[in-house]
Amino acid sequence: MPALVSRGRGRRTINEINMVPFIDVMLVLLIIFMVTAPLIAPSVIDLPSVGKANKTPDSVIRIVVNKDESLSLSVSQLSGKAGAAASPAALALSAVAPAVLRAQDGVAATPVVISADRAVKYEVVVKLMDTLQRAGVQRVGLSVQLAP
Repeated sequence: MPALVSRGRGRRTINEINMVPFIDVMLVLLIIFMVTAPLIAPSVIDLPSVGKANKTPDSVIRIVVNKDESLSLSVSQLSGKAGAAASPAALALSAVAPAVLRAQDGVAATPVVISADRAVKYEVVVKLMDTLQRAGVQRVGLSVQLAP
């Protein structure tokens, strides 16, 4: 309700908002947030752990993404004592999925490992994984280097 001020004979209303209560409330809220902010614990993320496989696969299909985003595919046979690897073949993104399906030779459980250079954009690796998933490749993994 506007305040009434009487000066002389007539009464006149003051059309101003009193800001003091608003500032008081804001200061109280600021103090509450400053006191409670350190008490809030940061969120903890449970990352999945990797266990050791029971049996190593007979062969592994490796796709290497180089710095210039070129792709190369090689098949490593692990069944013998020494792993024999076929020479890597350079491929385009559209030709990777058919080449992987040919290399799997009807065995859908053959794992595909993607190794990408550190300088490669994440988007290139995601596109490669999406292409393999759309082609029906079931086991796709990423090769990582463990920190010392």
